[in-house]
Amino acid sequence: MIDVHNLLLVFTAYIVGAASPGPSNMRIMGVAMHQGRRSALMLAAGVVSGSFFWGSLAATGVTAVLTQYAQALVVLKVFGGIYLLFLAIKAGRSAFTTDEALAAQTAAFPSVSGFRLYQRGLLMHLTNPKALLGWVATMTLGLGPGAPPSTASIILAGCAMLSITIFCGYAVVFSTAPMLKGYRKARRWIEGALATIFGGAGLKLLLSRS
Repeated sequence: MIDVHNLLLVFTAYIVGAASPGPSNMRIMGVAMHQGRRSALMLAAGVVSGSFFWGSLAATGVTAVLTQYAQALVVLKVFGGIYLLFLAIKAGRSAFTTDEALAAQTAAFPSVSGFRLYQRGLLMHLTNPKALLGWVATMTLGLGPGAPPSTASIILAGCAMLSITIFCGYAVVFSTAPMLKGYRKARRWIEGALATIFGGAGLKLLLSRS
C-alpha cells in the first residue's frame, strides 16, 4: 500500500532541494534579471529536461537495486544523508554571502538566447553529479523494501511536475522587480532556514535504522 504521508515528505524534500539556491537556479535567476523572462524560460526548460533524465535514472536504479539487495538501502541512505548534510553546510555558508557577492555571481553569466539557452540548461544539469545525488536522496526517502512498484512512478511524475513549476517559476518570478527586491531582503533568512531543513533531513536518513 502506498504511504501517502511518506510521499508528502518526499515531495516536500524535493521542493526544498529544487527550490533552494544552487547552480541551476542561480543561472535562471541571472538570465531572468539580465535577459528577460523568455530567455530564462528557455534555460529553465533545459534544466527541467536534465532533471527528468536524472530522475528517471535514479528511479530505475534505486528500484532495481532495492529489489535485489534490500540491505543496499543502508548504503543509499548514507549517500543521501551525507549529500543533504553537504547542502545544509552550503546553505549555511550562503547565508553569510553578501548581496554584493551574489550580484557579482548573477551578472557573470554570458548573454545567449534561443535554443542555445536550452542546450546550456540541459548540459549544465546533465554534467552536474549533484543533481543525480539529489534524486537518489529523494528516491531513497520514498522507497523501501516494502514499497509497491508504483511508488517510484508516482514520485517521478510528481517531482517532474514540481520541477517544471519550480524552475519555470524562478524564470517568471525573477524577471519582475518587486519579487527580486523582496528576495534580496529575506535571502539570508531563507538560506538559514534551508540549512536547518537540509540538516534535519540528512540526519533523519543517517540515523534511520530501516
